[in-house]
Amino acid sequence: MVLRRFLHHRLAIASLVVLILLVLLSLVGGRFWTYGYDDIIPVEDISQGPSWEHPMGTSANKDVFAQVLRGAQKSVQIMLLVALFSTVIGVVLGAVAGYFGGKTDSILMRFIDLVLTIPILAVLAVLSNKVTQSGNWFSLALVIAVLSWTTLARIVRAEILSLREKEFVEAARAAGASDRRIIFRHILPNVVGSIIVAATLTMAAAILIETALSYLGLGIKAPDTSLGLLVSEGQTSAQTRPWLFYFPGLFIIMIVLCINFIGDGLRDAFDPKQTRVRA
Repeated sequence: MVLRRFLHHRLAIASLVVLILLVLLSLVGGRFWTYGYDDIIPVEDISQGPSWEHPMGTSANKDVFAQVLRGAQKSVQIMLLVALFSTVIGVVLGAVAGYFGGKTDSILMRFIDLVLTIPILAVLAVLSNKVTQSGNWFSLALVIAVLSWTTLARIVRAEILSLREKEFVEAARAAGASDRRIIFRHILPNVVGSIIVAATLTMAAAILIETALSYLGLGIKAPDTSLGLLVSEGQTSAQTRPWLFYFPGLFIIMIVLCINFIGDGLRDAFDPKQTRVRA
């Protein structure tokens, strides 16, 4: 039923197809392209506009398409890792708080409140600047994930609070199931819709955070690259060589829009009150 409702959401399906193509292109496209992201192009090709040989033009010494593929690869890798880590942290802590309640719930909720009071962008700027000194994008993803799980934890806690007294949970307790089994085998499968929707929103937020940090020079650093770094480097040439600025920006917009449309489709598909799916 959920899958059928999602398949009827034409905008979400189209976005899913485009996103899969973009992810595949970013992850493996660079291996098959003529130029590497750090290859120096011939002198006669410097600062040329889009052409068959250079579909996104060239910069002072690089092929822009190769750099955009590399930047998209790093941005997508960070996005996926942030979604994975923040979802695991948020689901586990939200489930524990909602299921056990009492002091456990109070302690975890006050901890979440404490994390929410932290100026995330400022902390990310400081921490990411330290961990990316050696160009370690994996550490950057971890830093973003550690500060991005609070909303999901609250959603999971609220859902589990409404489920923990249901008959099927009481039946599992009466049958002697352990707390861990009740949480992971009986309750969480009923919350998976909310978790998936929240995870898609986290993915969109993660790629925007990474882009903002790289744009400010606090994320991915040269000689590696990311979409945010390419936008930052190309902004001064937006009037004279617009391809340096607009193509990386277009990739960012397409990825984020696709994720948001997929999230809308999933939200409608998992909503049991939804009788007519929006196209």
